[in-house]
Amino acid sequence: MIILGEDSQRTQGKDAQSMNITAGKAVAEAVRTTLGPKGMDKMLVDSSGGVVVTNDGVTILKEMDIDHPAANMIVEVSETQEDEVGDGTTSAVVVAGELLDQAEELLDSDVHATTIAQGYRQAAEKAKEVLEENAIDVSEDDRETLVKIASTAMTGKGAESAKEQLADLVVDAVLAVRDEDGIDTDNVSVEKVVGGAIDNSELVEGVIVDKERVSDGMPYAVEDADIALVDGAMEVKDTEIDAEVNVTDPDQLQQFLDQEEKQLQGMVDRLVDVGADVVFVGKGIDDMAQHYLAKEGILAVRRAKDSDLAQLARASGGRVVGSVDDITEDDLGFAGSVAQKDIGGDERIFVEDVEQAKSVTLILRGGTEHVVDEVERAVEDSLGVVRTTLQDGTVLPGGGAPETELSLALRDFADSVGGREQLAVEAFAEALDVIPRTLAENAGLDPIDSLVDLRSRHDAGDFGAGLDAYTGDIIDMEEEGVVEPLRVKTQAIESATEAAVMILRIDDVIAAGDLKGGGTDEDEGEEMPGGPGGGMGGGMGGGMGGMGGGMGGMM
Repeated sequence: MIILGEDSQRTQGKDAQSMNITAGKAVAEAVRTTLGPKGMDKMLVDSSGGVVVTNDGVTILKEMDIDHPAANMIVEVSETQEDEVGDGTTSAVVVAGELLDQAEELLDSDVHATTIAQGYRQAAEKAKEVLEENAIDVSEDDRETLVKIASTAMTGKGAESAKEQLADLVVDAVLAVRDEDGIDTDNVSVEKVVGGAIDNSELVEGVIVDKERVSDGMPYAVEDADIALVDGAMEVKDTEIDAEVNVTDPDQLQQFLDQEEKQLQGMVDRLVDVGADVVFVGKGIDDMAQHYLAKEGILAVRRAKDSDLAQLARASGGRVVGSVDDITEDDLGFAGSVAQKDIGGDERIFVEDVEQAKSVTLILRGGTEHVVDEVERAVEDSLGVVRTTLQDGTVLPGGGAPETELSLALRDFADSVGGREQLAVEAFAEALDVIPRTLAENAGLDPIDSLVDLRSRHDAGDFGAGLDAYTGDIIDMEEEGVVEPLRVKTQAIESATEAAVMILRIDDVIAAGDLKGGGTDEDEGEEMPGGPGGGMGGGMGGGMGGMGGGMGGMM
């Protein structure tokens, strides 16, 4: 009996598990070499020739065109990590891949997938307990630690050469936008400027709008400015219905034109009456209105984005109104300086010297567009971890220290776990060793020697002992200033475990057509379509030949 369509493809049992595990491991392997302070970068070229050079795990996985459904589950791990914490995306993916690798060995030893899943969940719960017990409390006023956290998040990325200065800017930015409602890093705008060095980056306590004044007759700068924020337009209103007017006399036409001018003059007069010196308009400004505004010495900007208006309102204390007719003095914001300035060859409007800068702008500089893009990614990671630290108030040492401690603790814990789940807990402990091992490998060190030395220090009770990737020594990471939020580690373990368990529990894959990449037994190991010369996509597809799919379409 034929139930599925003729184009459908079904993979069952161990073949399905093996296919999905291999897909997950391939994704983890793709980003593994980027981990740590000496991690390497990836160059990703899209179909239109656009190039991204990055060390950021989530960016790499987003840019790769991944088609395999199981592989996409691992990509979701990195995206969840990015959304929740902002950093640790590569670690989360690498741990997920290693959990699948360890599970594959247990499956080959006839340990059932649900048994492995149960053991993994128990191990993850225990791991979170151990991390929380050893977490270091940080107060909101401990600026020194916050700077260290921001700096750690940038280590190994393109911004590392100026990480001390950038870390200071990031901490200043996050502290500036913090209020009683919490911390929303969307209130920290990032403006990229190509030109200059990375250490020319600066923090503007206010808002930079990527626009110019609408008329050359307007002032370049206004001091002690009262700012009007209008979401609508400063144009003659159209009728809501289509209407036709017959004009038989030139005087009648002139009356229409005079009436339009009168409307526009009335809008400008309204701004003058309430005392506005600067106006940001969300839509268009009529040419005649521009003339009247310039005549009154009002600096005007049109087609400001909704996000710009919201940030201007937050920074200046003003309110966004729907129409000029509705504006009152109470709706105006205030800034000590509103000026059009040249930055990197582009004219922008700077709104600075506000009383309480609840919205700030980071200007990031760099020699090329690729450099600035990578600096932006590093800064966004740093903003995320500083925000998380202020929210939670707990940090952990880095350098592979938490993973080494967890590996030892889980091996002890496994003895108390009954049944075959004990094997899964031990496998989980083994999987966590991948982080310090990868840090050592990427730094050109002997991973076995590094792991042995780390375990020795942790056995002696030194929780903060981690690997210095530059010297190969085992040092106290807390003293060295290599720290990251507790939530980076707990979220990575949670999401990696959930993704691995979900993949392990799949024993039947029913596809409506060929899984893209379409490897067969004959082309195992050969180049597959999906990248220049088989590239990363080809390698992944080839490695999965014969398992009902492949990942040839990954790039």
